[in-house]
Amino acid sequence: MVSGLVKLKMAGAERVKKRTVQQPGPFKRRVYLETYGCQMNINDSELMEGLLSERGFLRVENPDGADVILINTCAIREHAEQRVRGRIGELQKYRHQNPDLVLGVTGCMAQRLGRRLIDETAGVDLVAGPDAYKSLSETIRLIQKDTIERGQTLLELDMDENYEDVTSVRSGEVSAWITVQRGCDHRCTFCIVPYVRGSKKDRQPEQILTEVRVAATQGFTEVVLLGQTVNSYESGDWNFARLLRSVARVEGIRRVRFTSPHPNDVTQELMEVMRDEPSVCRQLHLPVQSGADHVLKRMVRRYTADTFLQKVDLAREVVPGIALSTDVIVAFPGETDEEFEATLDLLRRVRFDDAYLYKYSPRDGTPATRFPSDQFISDELGSARLEQLIGLHRKIQREINEAEVGGVREVLIERPARSNGDVLGRTEYNKVVAFSGDSSDIGNYVKVKLTGTTGATFRGALC
Repeated sequence: MVSGLVKLKMAGAERVKKRTVQQPGPFKRRVYLETYGCQMNINDSELMEGLLSERGFLRVENPDGADVILINTCAIREHAEQRVRGRIGELQKYRHQNPDLVLGVTGCMAQRLGRRLIDETAGVDLVAGPDAYKSLSETIRLIQKDTIERGQTLLELDMDENYEDVTSVRSGEVSAWITVQRGCDHRCTFCIVPYVRGSKKDRQPEQILTEVRVAATQGFTEVVLLGQTVNSYESGDWNFARLLRSVARVEGIRRVRFTSPHPNDVTQELMEVMRDEPSVCRQLHLPVQSGADHVLKRMVRRYTADTFLQKVDLAREVVPGIALSTDVIVAFPGETDEEFEATLDLLRRVRFDDAYLYKYSPRDGTPATRFPSDQFISDELGSARLEQLIGLHRKIQREINEAEVGGVREVLIERPARSNGDVLGRTEYNKVVAFSGDSSDIGNYVKVKLTGTTGATFRGALC
């Protein structure tokens, strides 16, 4: 999944079928939400906004004048947590304006650190993990009334909590992010997710389909199905392939994407759905992590390089022209020069359209941190390997994209570009195109000719 800061925005009132933005009322329960991390965190913030709005809280667009500030966090990498700690310090200035301000930290970082976050970071009034959001409003109310002291922790991982009865407040203008699964049953040795989000919990299919239908009535034409290993979804006699096909056939939905699948659960049936359903995008994320079997075993990925390549071959055989992306971690403890070379060889063999490439980052609480200290690779060597990997991927990506220049693609316009007069959109192959357009066209589908590429993205012209 994608890291970074995402400040949630209300949908524009000018969009047909979009909700109307409320104006601040006379009550003092104004809440500001700031989100760090992946698409799952975005959806969790939408859940929190739905829960809080039902209880009289009003979302505001900046922290100035807020009565409650909630920072929804990621724990995947140390850098993300450092940014949050710095941001908490910056937000303390608003206490001078409002001494009764309640500042809370939610999400994965909150779950991972718990009480430590309150003890080690000045100014945090409460922390709440991903399964505790229903308790937020009452806890905030009691803190504001001085009924309970500040410094509360809401950290229970509840196997029964899927927020099925919660109406999310959609933050985006284009895509509706819909969680189909929470938590993860895999125990990859580098990953903190199972420890901060708990075991896998699959939602009921009818609840998911109802949410998709509601999103369609709100004007969303693209939905993105979310899960830590989304294609391992199962509920009764429903598997992910059946769910995907059903979502794709909801009236009003024009595009369906999903993230992040696990290679082991890529099946013939799933690929046939991707081939046969026109609204399912022709792009598949296959996180390989390493091209060396020994490293994969130490990661507990439960596949080999050869079986991974079989999944790649299956995808390309059933869905010709499919775009593939991946995740790779280099400098995992014990990785030899030969094993790193095996990863380079796999990238040369597969030729991914896109890749998210990282140097191994230890996370407290994960099994990999307990490997013998002499197996950990120096920052210098890790950085050198990462640079080499990035160089190879960029070369491959440029070659792939240059071959697409001159073609025509249907593009869903997502947002304004940094350049004045340009907009950014995405093809069904999940490739970003910049071209001349108007922000009033956000949410529309247009035909665009690809006129050039930077390597990672395209330049285009309306047809």
